[in-house]
Amino acid sequence: FEKFTHTVRMGSLTDVFSEEELIDFIDKTNAILGGDTLYSVEPKIDGLSVSLTYRDGVFVKGATRGDGITGEDVTENLRTVRSIPLKLTEPLPYLVVRGEVYMSRRVFEEHNAKREAEGQQLFANPRNAAAGSLRQLDPKIAGERKLDIFVFNLQEGSLYADGRECLTHTESLDRLTELGFVTLPERRSLKADEIPAFVRHLGEYRTEATFDMDGAVIKIDNLAERKRIGEGTSTPKWAVAYKYPPEEKKTKLLSIDIQVGRTGVLTPAANLEPVRLAGTTVSRATLHNIDII
Repeated sequence: FEKFTHTVRMGSLTDVFSEEELIDFIDKTNAILGGDTLYSVEPKIDGLSVSLTYRDGVFVKGATRGDGITGEDVTENLRTVRSIPLKLTEPLPYLVVRGEVYMSRRVFEEHNAKREAEGQQLFANPRNAAAGSLRQLDPKIAGERKLDIFVFNLQEGSLYADGRECLTHTESLDRLTELGFVTLPERRSLKADEIPAFVRHLGEYRTEATFDMDGAVIKIDNLAERKRIGEGTSTPKWAVAYKYPPEEKKTKLLSIDIQVGRTGVLTPAANLEPVRLAGTTVSRATLHNIDII
C-alpha cells in the first residue's frame, strides 16, 4: 500500500489499570480546572484505528494509523465497510475523522465456522481478523469480511458550513452522527464523581456488546479545557484509557494430552469445551509441566 501522512497526529493514550489510578487522574485534572469539569466516558473498541477524509461531503481518502504520523492508504478497502458513509448528509468542504474498524462477534463466528468447514486456518480473534481484512490487496475480499466502524473523534475541518467550531467533544460526536457517521455507543458526559461507577458499568456491558472492547476511555469533554491541561511528549494529559482486568471464565476440561518437547520434557495440554475469552475462542491450553508443579 502507498504511504499516507496524517495532517493531524493519530496519537495513543496513557493506560491506567486500577480504579485508584483512574481517580488520581480525575482528581488532578479536576483540581486544575476548578472542580466542575465534565468528562466524556466511552468504550474503547478493540479494532484498527483509521482516518477518513471528506471533501465537499464525499469520502476521498482513508488510511490506517500506522505510527501515528505515517499510515497506509487503504481507501478502496474502506469503501467496502458498510457503516462508512461515502457521502455525508451535508456537503461540508473539508472533514477528517478518526474511527475504529472492527469485526462484530457474530460475523467473526460466521467466518470461522465457514473457514473450519473449508479446512482453512481460523482467525485468532476479531481484532486480528479486522486488521488482516483491511490490508487485503483485493477490495472484494475486504468487502466479504463485513467490517464495521465506530467514529470517535473529529480530527480536523469544520462540522458547520459557516465555519462555527464545536465547544465540546460530545457536541462534535452528536454532529458527526447527524452527518451520517456511526459514533460510539454507551458514551456519557459525566461529572468527576460519576465516572468510576460508569466505568464499572462499561466493564459489565462489554460481555453483552456485539463487539470486542478492551477498556474505557476517559477524556475531558471541553476542548478549551483540554488546551489548558496540555499534551505530554507522546500522549495527551487530558485523557486516559482504563484497561479492564483480564477476563476469567469457567469451562469444562474434556481431556489432557501429553506433549513431548524436543529435549524430552513432558508437558500436559488441556482440551477444553470451547469458551470465548478476551476476544478469542479458547479450546486448548498448555498446563504446567511436572517441574513447575
